[in-house]
Amino acid sequence: MTHSLSRRALFVSTALLTLAVAVPGFSISARADGDPIKLGIVAPMSGPNARYGAFSMHGAELAVKEINEAGGVDGHKIELYNADSQGTPVEGVSATRRLIDEDEVGFIIGDVSSSVTLAMQPVVEDAGVLLLNAASSNPKITYGAGVGGYKWTFRNYPTDENRALIVAKYAAEQRGFTKFAVLSVDTDYGRSAIEFTKKYLPEFKGEILSEDYYKEGEVDFRSVLSKIRDNGAQAIIMYGLADTTPIVARQMVELGLAGKVTLIGNGEFNTAKTIESAPTALEGAVEAAAWLPAWDSPESKAFVEKFTTTYKEVPNNHAYVHWDTVHLLAEAIHEAGSIDQEKVRDALSKIKYKSPVGEVTFDDHNQARLPMILLQIENGKPSIKGAYTADIKYPTQ
Repeated sequence: MTHSLSRRALFVSTALLTLAVAVPGFSISARADGDPIKLGIVAPMSGPNARYGAFSMHGAELAVKEINEAGGVDGHKIELYNADSQGTPVEGVSATRRLIDEDEVGFIIGDVSSSVTLAMQPVVEDAGVLLLNAASSNPKITYGAGVGGYKWTFRNYPTDENRALIVAKYAAEQRGFTKFAVLSVDTDYGRSAIEFTKKYLPEFKGEILSEDYYKEGEVDFRSVLSKIRDNGAQAIIMYGLADTTPIVARQMVELGLAGKVTLIGNGEFNTAKTIESAPTALEGAVEAAAWLPAWDSPESKAFVEKFTTTYKEVPNNHAYVHWDTVHLLAEAIHEAGSIDQEKVRDALSKIKYKSPVGEVTFDDHNQARLPMILLQIENGKPSIKGAYTADIKYPTQ
């Protein structure tokens, strides 16, 4: 299912029309002395995931700069505050409380880590502060949001369940695969993605012939790949680490699986470095992503150009989703006609937001219904097959 895209209107002067993307309703003539919109970002600014945190902040900073230069949201300028979660729930909770108690923010975007976001939910609920998650993917976040309980938590990001369903559906319906083997990272992410795949695979008459998980740092996959070679699997379902994919791919070549068994899932199959490591093994690989720099829409291209010019590097997914989520929040504030948190929350639940990837709306669990980009490696390069959506089945309340 491919969504058509449309450029959002700008109520700004001609001089500001060169902004990469803008949010409707940013009126230069609006009251200039309006109260500021205090927005906090919780992200790992230090620790092993600090690079993700840096991209997140840069994306948010760029959006805030665009919005403020266009006059703010109906005259309200955005003030951006950041707090370091260090990628851990304990520090994430402390960071969230500092933003609420000391900086008095009304809105928070965070965190990259699902475990941190889950820990943040009761904190923002008690405070009545809107939490917009932009990057963590554990479905439990939205199982427990909206009608699930936490009315102040929204997520503008696909879940692991969305991804698993979209990949399984495409692999079955477009590639004709029915026999699968699992080789996934032994983490909550890797295991939950397989559980979600199992939830939906019977709908597509698919079956899993073998199921294996690897530890971070593992480098020898020959015994597992030999088993897969002999069991008749058409595809390997892999939700794993980017550094591991090239190792697996090279060993697939070594054991004669390249060109016979296809990788599907998510493990940065699409990067030039990964493809170059073993092009015959990566050929045909299928991956779903929230966003890619190669996505062909005017808004997305403009964002990539402006981010690259500003920060001297190409944005990754974390940069994009934080940039986009700031714009989403700004549009919700404009539609609410107020910076009151409750009014903004209500506006967000009804919003129809035109993102660079497609239209975004929210379900009753405050989870964004948004497309994921489906790509396939063809002739040694990632080929985007379109933007796809799929509605997940929530657990019975």
